[in-house]
Amino acid sequence: MSSATTHPIPRPGILDIAAYVPGKETAPGVEKVYKLSSNETPLGASPKALAAFQAAAASLERYPDGQAHELRAAIAEVYGLNAANILCGNGSDELLGLLAHVYLGPGDEAIITEHGFLVYKIQIMAAGATPVTVKEVDCRVDVDAILAAVTEKTKMVFLANPANPTGTFVPVADVRRLHAGLPKSVVLVLDAAYAEYVRRNDYEAGIELVSSNDNVVMTRTFSKIYGLAALRIGWVYGPLAIIDALNRVRGPFNLNAPAIAAGAAAVRDRAFTAEAVDFNAHWLDRLTDALSALGLRVTPSVANFVLIHFPDIDGKRAAEADEFLSRRGYILRAVRGYGFPNALRLSIGTPEANDGVVAALTDFMRA
Repeated sequence: MSSATTHPIPRPGILDIAAYVPGKETAPGVEKVYKLSSNETPLGASPKALAAFQAAAASLERYPDGQAHELRAAIAEVYGLNAANILCGNGSDELLGLLAHVYLGPGDEAIITEHGFLVYKIQIMAAGATPVTVKEVDCRVDVDAILAAVTEKTKMVFLANPANPTGTFVPVADVRRLHAGLPKSVVLVLDAAYAEYVRRNDYEAGIELVSSNDNVVMTRTFSKIYGLAALRIGWVYGPLAIIDALNRVRGPFNLNAPAIAAGAAAVRDRAFTAEAVDFNAHWLDRLTDALSALGLRVTPSVANFVLIHFPDIDGKRAAEADEFLSRRGYILRAVRGYGFPNALRLSIGTPEANDGVVAALTDFMRA
């Protein structure tokens, strides 16, 4: 028996997916590098989380708790939630993938926004469904555009709030209006990876909306303010029926034991988290003002990064700024893949890194 193919072929649609490309980490030939491309906290993890991680190393021969009881209990305690409505995973990326895997399939559509997190599109297509992209207005999600895109095929809407890479957010009134306009059969996914940083009275991460509805879930991460990106910890808060469905297909030990221990300690260390929020708020304002004073346009951000737009002038565009900064050891995030060919995203770093970037961009703009 002969075959027309000489190697295994992925199912239709897989090779149409553009693989996720993370921010660069190195600057060859530079002695000291400041990595400001991945929205990592410059403060590191809580000392209590580090101690819990190290203590967990004494039992690495044992499987972790497959239900992550300790971590779910800690999250429930801090946020005032029912632990039964919480599912933890290998970063929020895994949980976003599980949601797509469980609720999407061929013939279905899922709505994403123009500058939304690239993982949404990847997971939608991996499930065999069709991503429907709606335009944003001045780097902000347009709720009316999302509602106008809903069809009988729509099964899911992904909303990053705050958004990455723009740093903008959707006020709670608009999120509720969006939900009210969706059919009950559509799952609204509120990705609140940067929620802890937001200091706005008109913002809600999604807890209230999830608690009072059957078709809303909220995802969160320990990779940002908690400084545990290396451990890959995420959690989703949702209706019991959705949590039950996700539990049926997730891996049995999808979160390792050191991650469970460190995550529980981190979320309970509220004083450390509060210090991180204060640090971020200070530098968010300071960097926005400093960069704007150079003639650069900065999208107003509520997260731990800023999106810097460069002038459309030879020698002053984002690609040239990226090269200039890299030569000095400052690694920012190019965001062409997010629809911003002439912008760079700057994660808030240490005081030394922040001041250094401003000084380098001052030289770049004056050259």
